[in-house]
Amino acid sequence: MSGQEMTGAQIVIRALLDHGVDTIFGYPGGAVLPIYDEIFKQEGIKHILVRHEQGAVHAAEGYARSTGKPGVVLVTSGPGATNAVTGLTDALMDSIPLICLTGQVPTHLIGSDAFQECDTVGITRPCTKHNWLVNSVDELTRVMHESFYVATNGRPGPVVVDIPKDVQFASGTYEGPANVVHKTYRPQIKGDASAITRAVELMAGAKKPIFYTGGGVINSGPNASLLLRQLAEMTGYPVTSTLMGLGAYPSHENQWLGMLGMHGTYEANNAMHDCDVMICVGARFDDRVTGRLDAFSPNSKKIHIDIDPSSINKNVHVDVPIIGDCAHVLEDMIRIWKSKVAQPDKEALADWWRQIDTWRGRKSLGFVQGKEGPIKPQQAIQRLYELTKDRKTFITTEVGQHQMWAAQHYHFDEPNRWLTSGGLGTMGYGLPAAIGAQIAHPDALVIDIAGEASIQMCMQEMSTAIQFRLPVKIFILNNEYMGMVRQWQELLHGGRYSHSYSEALPDFVKLAEAYGGTGIRASKPEELDAKITEMLDVPGPVIFDCLVDPAENCYPMIPSGAPHNEMILGEDPNAPTVTEEGKMLV
Repeated sequence: MSGQEMTGAQIVIRALLDHGVDTIFGYPGGAVLPIYDEIFKQEGIKHILVRHEQGAVHAAEGYARSTGKPGVVLVTSGPGATNAVTGLTDALMDSIPLICLTGQVPTHLIGSDAFQECDTVGITRPCTKHNWLVNSVDELTRVMHESFYVATNGRPGPVVVDIPKDVQFASGTYEGPANVVHKTYRPQIKGDASAITRAVELMAGAKKPIFYTGGGVINSGPNASLLLRQLAEMTGYPVTSTLMGLGAYPSHENQWLGMLGMHGTYEANNAMHDCDVMICVGARFDDRVTGRLDAFSPNSKKIHIDIDPSSINKNVHVDVPIIGDCAHVLEDMIRIWKSKVAQPDKEALADWWRQIDTWRGRKSLGFVQGKEGPIKPQQAIQRLYELTKDRKTFITTEVGQHQMWAAQHYHFDEPNRWLTSGGLGTMGYGLPAAIGAQIAHPDALVIDIAGEASIQMCMQEMSTAIQFRLPVKIFILNNEYMGMVRQWQELLHGGRYSHSYSEALPDFVKLAEAYGGTGIRASKPEELDAKITEMLDVPGPVIFDCLVDPAENCYPMIPSGAPHNEMILGEDPNAPTVTEEGKMLV
């Protein structure tokens, strides 16, 4: 109710309720106890107690990315806030809407080095979209509403609201969120019509076009994915995606080339290099995609659609910049394409597809699974996919080789089903993100595809899964190495495996049981299907320890600093020869 007198802590809870929040991920401490007291008194918001504040933020990310709604975090001052920094930076890099509420020492103690005091606003300024220190209860209502507006409008991202303890106790007037408009932040949603028209004309004249899509399509909402599919069908042009954009375009469609970038497919990377018109939708030309900038798609005209003006011409100069929300711009593109009765050059497009099919024939994601010997990690992911593809499944990952194999061999036909750490590459992301997704979708199957090194970064969140009876499945590809580090050391550092071997690993089956969950282990290829089925049948949390080939490398791979058409490929009797520098010899 607007105009009601209440405490600062009550204002926080009322604002969360008015913004449709149903879940908070948090960890209590002295500086936020007034807010926790108000949580105790109400039933509209569920609080998920994590075991570490980093886990709280990753869980909120998983919730946000699987629902499209902002995630909410509540932590205490000092170490509570600093422990959240990794998750906040992760969310900033991957454009995830989060509201992180931090406690702060009373206003009269700020700057005195009080117990559990830190400069939260200063520390989080570089890793948030915006942050506030609330100096008075009279500011709190406005700041709470603004925080949701800033986090969710334009390019989404995390925000921090730092609330001193005395402000939580003080009394003020609460006003509802109706007509919240930030004074200065007004992101541009609609694209410039003349720029969109130029883009359509450029697309219609293309001989070798490609759609390069990213996480912005997914962040724009489900309608953007539908519009992307419609535009791709109308044009007949090939589609590729960044790691963050997987699921925006259906993987089963013939126009899908797979993921591009450092561990992208041979056909996607070559098509990006040789294209003459690139339509970049909601991606930011990051280094994992572009490779060496001066050799990136050297003969193409580039169209870039992005809601964030700072992303335009930041890394790659483009010919037609369009600032706007992906869904709005794609809708206008379709309308203009139809109004102009635009038709692609069918003969040139047929030649382009013949070239792409030649690259596809290389089967760059191929591998050989012997009947004897260790499980190939690619085989483990493929069997996991086949046994879960008909269910409502959400996949999270940690970071490393297993993440890339999951991106390559688990296939997504819908947005918001693939949750991974892209920009920051945060080990430990997957398990708490799976918890957040499971909380948001209690009827779904949620699987964290992990490595034995990464999973130990936030392993304590297994306790959270047990407490809240969350049936998350942790599928560990256990190769006893920090696999991606070992691969780089093998290929680029003369095989000097400096501290990449994981010694003294826990027995993951016993560890699962110690937490109160179920542990399963597979070590032979013929065991996979039965053991995966067993995992899926367990009603509670499971740690699946899949022992895989410790020497297997993740290919294709673009060496750091190389152009994206210079790939190291896996062993194949029909493959082109590769030099030590990773260059193809034709």
